[in-house]
Amino acid sequence: MVLLDPADRVLLFRTWDPGDRGAGTWWITPGGGLDDGETREAAARRELAEETGITDAEFGPVIWTRHCWFTFDGRRYFADETYHLARTRTTRVDTSGFTEYERVCMGQHRWWTVEELRRTDETVFPEGLADLVAELLRDGPPARPRWLGESRSDR
Repeated sequence: MVLLDPADRVLLFRTWDPGDRGAGTWWITPGGGLDDGETREAAARRELAEETGITDAEFGPVIWTRHCWFTFDGRRYFADETYHLARTRTTRVDTSGFTEYERVCMGQHRWWTVEELRRTDETVFPEGLADLVAELLRDGPPARPRWLGESRSDR
């Protein structure tokens, strides 16, 4: 999901591959997989609560979708990603709800401005996040989810 605070900053988490610590780190938006029988919005709300402690975010529409293939902890994955827009008045993040697995592969969190995203030399997913967020803030949510394409990564 794309979680924006009152200053239009987006929340990202630094993550790494516990099976390949030499691969470095990268930044991702909050989110995760679906549990059995769970809708995408219910999963987004659950993941947000687990990863941030934020339970009162206002959810908007699905704004982006993409497919990606990646290797993580020695396994190959395919992800059919859906990005919901969510807004919060809360900037305090509580990671005490991390799952055991999240505790071994996620660390620092940070609220980023569009300009900070544009200036960073760190890896951020989805690719082009600065321009995507800038477009979202300028034009509002798209009438239909924007297809971001397919991504293949060795991560």
